[in-house]
Formats: sequence, C-alpha cells, structure tokens
Amino acid sequence: MVSFLSLPAVSARPIPTAFSLRKPLIPTPPTFHFKNHRFAVNCSFAEAGVSPNSKSNTIDVVANIKSERIVVLGGNGFVGSAICKAAVSRGIEVISLSRSGRPTNSDAWVDQVNWISGMLTILPDVFYVNWDEVLVGATAVVSTLGGFGSDEQMKRINGEANVVAVNEAKDYGIPKFILISVHDYNLPSFLLSSGYFTGKRKAESEVLAKYPNSGIVLRPGFIYGKRRVDRFVVPLDLVGEPAERILRAVENITKPLSSLPASDLLLAPPVSVDDVALAVINGVTDDDFFGIFTIDQIKEAANKVRV
Repeated sequence: MVSFLSLPAVSARPIPTAFSLRKPLIPTPPTFHFKNHRFAVNCSFAEAGVSPNSKSNTIDVVANIKSERIVVLGGNGFVGSAICKAAVSRGIEVISLSRSGRPTNSDAWVDQVNWISGMLTILPDVFYVNWDEVLVGATAVVSTLGGFGSDEQMKRINGEANVVAVNEAKDYGIPKFILISVHDYNLPSFLLSSGYFTGKRKAESEVLAKYPNSGIVLRPGFIYGKRRVDRFVVPLDLVGEPAERILRAVENITKPLSSLPASDLLLAPPVSVDDVALAVINGVTDDDFFGIFTIDQIKEAANKVRV
C-alpha cells in the first residue's frame, strides 16, 4: 500500500483545453515512480468506448513529494519529548535517540515516535551510535544534548558530543541541523568560560560552520513546563509562566538595565517548553529560518507555527 502521509505540494502540467465532455471519462490505472521521497503520477483519461489505440486526450499529473523526517537527539528528555510531540502532531515522522528509549508515559503521541535506545555514550574517544539506523532518510537533526557535571564532563556532553552529531549529520547529507543551546544571561566572560557554556558555544560554532545557510541555534533562557522526573511531574510552569508574564509586562521599564553584567539572571523572560518545540518545527519547515535566535525570536517563531 502506498502511504500518502506528509505529502508536499503537487504541481500539475497544464491540462489540455480542448477535449470532449460528451462521454464520461474513465481513468486508466496511474503509474507511480518513487525516488528519494518524491514520486510522479501519470494518469491517462480516455472516453468510454474508445479503444486504447484510438487517439485521446491525456492528463499528466506530476507530484513532487517532500516528506519531513526528523531525528531528535535526547528525545526522551524534557525539551526533546516536547519537540517529538509537536512534530508528530503536525504529521512529521520522528525518530528519537536517547539512552532510555521509549518513555514510560502512555500518551497517545508516544506511539507515533520511533524510539531508539543508544545515546551518545561518552567515554574517551568512543561514541556508541549506529548512525545508519538513525540518520538515513532524515531531513533534519535536532539536538537537545546537554548536561551538568565537572568542567570536563560538560565540555564533552555539551560540546564534543554535539560536534560529533553535527559532523555525522553533514556526512550523511542531512539538510538541516537544529541545536538547543542556552542564553548567556549577560554573564561576565570569566563565568562564560565554564565547561557548560564553552561546550555549548563550541557546538554552536560547529553547527554554523557546517550549516551556514540552514543551521539553527536556539538560545532560550529558563525553560518551563511540566517536567517528568521518573514517575513524578515537576510543575515548572507554576513558576515560569507567571514570571514570563510579569517580565514581559515590565520589559519597557527594565530594558535600560539589560546592559548590566548578569542582569538577565533576573530580567530574561522564561520560555515555555512548547514555544521552544514550536520554534523547532518552524525551523524544520521554513527554509528561510536559520542562524542564532534569542529568547524573543524563539517566541516569534513559535507564534508563526501556532497561528
């Protein structure tokens, strides 16, 4: 059976203007040609009662298909799962790569994701991933990789693991790479030299170098939403949502303070995890969306998809 999920726009050759409508048109079986997510459909319509060898007008329809298939690194995490959910709700095929594979919750969207276990296990110079199983046929890779620990651990998780993923995606010919990074909070340079930020910035540089016209770096601040931790749900939205509303309501007053060192630790609005996910979807579907995006720009991108 041929699947017609996630079909792009169909372009048709001009239909002949002179053909008879005196008898019903009976279509001959269409032929399908598949290659690299694109196919052509050729249909011939002949008048009833006319032999196949008789001259008749034909209508040829050529359908150029572009289906979206994304790979989410860390798709079982807080941000990653929101991205997976938003993508499948819009008919995008999703593969998640994470250590734990399929999440334990039973939400309906979970069944629509291909969950693969086998995260980038970071040991000295070793990355255990079967990229053939993950990247073949993908149209975009979204990385939510990141974590805390010692300086060395953060450099490897936030930086080197993402660098490996970027280069593998490039080698497999994946058109887009989207990185979830972090806002710098106007921190002084000596604080930005920690392993967490240097790792993230190293990953950003690799994305923008390998994907200068399609790489996307999202820099959210504090991300809120309902976060699952084992069997418990931590309602970060109870703090984040009202804080975002208050800070946006007074941003005209606080804007002069934004140049002060570390001021954004208090003044940068939190970002909904759903807004981050929708900004990713905008990046997947909009070829003109690339580069580095700030907190406000993430919100704008999310609103485009939401509308």
